[in-house]
Amino acid sequence: MLKEFKEFAVKGNVVDLAVGVVIGGAFGKIVTSMVNDIIMPLVGALTGGINFTYLKFVIKGAHGKVPEVTLNYGNFIQNSIDFLIVSFSIFLFIKLINKLKREKKAEIVEIELKSSEEVLLLQEIRDLLKK
Repeated sequence: MLKEFKEFAVKGNVVDLAVGVVIGGAFGKIVTSMVNDIIMPLVGALTGGINFTYLKFVIKGAHGKVPEVTLNYGNFIQNSIDFLIVSFSIFLFIKLINKLKREKKAEIVEIELKSSEEVLLLQEIRDLLKK
């Protein structure tokens, strides 16, 4: 069982997944900071200083030691905006990575085409020399 676990743990996919999780966590912190520290203050300024987090609908008021029952829709709005911004940021990041991959692939194909043209030319020269 230990041997099987060792084989599983050192597979490339597991290591890649671990790296992805660590990088994803760090990227998530960056995006969360961007949302909380840059975007939401701007949204608050545009909406007259409204902080969505504290918006709520009181279903039942507080009575003595019993706290009020509320529907915290502002927190839901805040989390929804956070989600949209995070998902859009990840989309843009993945789009950039795919663009860079396509450019790299195009360079490789171009190099292969040049090398194949050179190979064909060398083969023609070889064939002519044989004759």
